[in-house]
Amino acid sequence: MSAGGYSYFEHGADIGVAGRGETLEAAFMAAAAGVFAIMTDLAKVRAERAIGFDFEERDPELALVVWLNLLLGRAREHSMVFASFRLQRDGDKWHGEAAGEAWREGLTHGTEVKGATLTMLRCERRNGHWEAACVVDV
Repeated sequence: MSAGGYSYFEHGADIGVAGRGETLEAAFMAAAAGVFAIMTDLAKVRAERAIGFDFEERDPELALVVWLNLLLGRAREHSMVFASFRLQRDGDKWHGEAAGEAWREGLTHGTEVKGATLTMLRCERRNGHWEAACVVDV
């Protein structure tokens, strides 16, 4: 896995997602891309609409789960799929934005991701990069 990328690891009937980046926020954005790539081909998703949101969480590991579940919730709420992510952190406060489009013909519906879990949750520096990982329920 290269810097700024994501990968998967096996976990029974569910899927483990790991994002990697130069910063914790970049690792979170890569993990988000990994989650949505389970559902469709991100290269085919147009960034037609951006949705922003804020949340507060002190613990970085719990923040990953909150971030991913907020993204999944907003995607369902707006019948969208996201392919582009931005995240900034100021202490315990996080500001995120996701861009994508409504589900349409031509977008492959892969496996639905129901939510991020606390299973195998970790956020740590490895080999000079941040890695953020958890298991997602599919």
